[in-house]
Amino acid sequence: MVHQGTRSERQVSSVFLGMVAIMAVTGWAVWTGYSQSAGLAVFLFVTSAWLVSLCLHEYAHARTALHGGDLTVGAKGYLTLNPLKYTHVLLSVVLPLLFVIMGGIGLPGGAVFIERDRIRGRWKHSLISAAGPLTNVAFAVVCTAPFWLGALDGVPQPFRFALAFLALLHVSASILNFLPVPGLDGYGVIEPWLSYRVRRELAPLAPVGLIAVFALLWIPAVNAVFFDVVHGALSALGVPDLDSYCGFDLFRFWEDTEGFCAVPQP
Repeated sequence: MVHQGTRSERQVSSVFLGMVAIMAVTGWAVWTGYSQSAGLAVFLFVTSAWLVSLCLHEYAHARTALHGGDLTVGAKGYLTLNPLKYTHVLLSVVLPLLFVIMGGIGLPGGAVFIERDRIRGRWKHSLISAAGPLTNVAFAVVCTAPFWLGALDGVPQPFRFALAFLALLHVSASILNFLPVPGLDGYGVIEPWLSYRVRRELAPLAPVGLIAVFALLWIPAVNAVFFDVVHGALSALGVPDLDSYCGFDLFRFWEDTEGFCAVPQP
């Protein structure tokens, strides 16, 4: 029987509940047009929703590790969904937010620290690494559901744009997370199946893998190919390019852009 930790180790943190509350309130503001600035409401809604998803991404890693044999995740606070408990708050929260603001990219952050020597079995190691990006896949399905179900009648335009942009973030995060690059979850999925020699040679690359991917995405040709894949996936899920573009346009409310994405003020 797996030790589930004390109640305090599993109690959802007030920080996470606060983010969920902000997401709910700002989502309501976007839906009803209550805010004086549709762009600001979209920014707050998308940002809080993205933070909530980051917490659930890391929680999925930790919870799977707990059932895999690492009983230390509870004492470390990973089961409380508190982002301040992560080993690297900068990598897990701050940098992913900057990537969203700067380039509309759902780049994954750093992972919770799992004591891998406590885990037995290659499949368990792979599942722990896959649990996080599978959370992003689940969010992508939820965000795109109104589009591929044809259930957009009555959905206010700003909320539709916000959902489309959130879908873009989660699709891009899912793709990037599953890349077999040291330091990313995709590599963690295949690492247990590699030879000891290969793992030892690739280990030094893990600390720079995330930064290397981010740097590559700033190369125009690489960025264009990557977003072609992302928009191809969104198109298959029924999300028009225009909707995700306008979602990002509204999200960057400080630019005061006008045009076909402008939303009439209440």
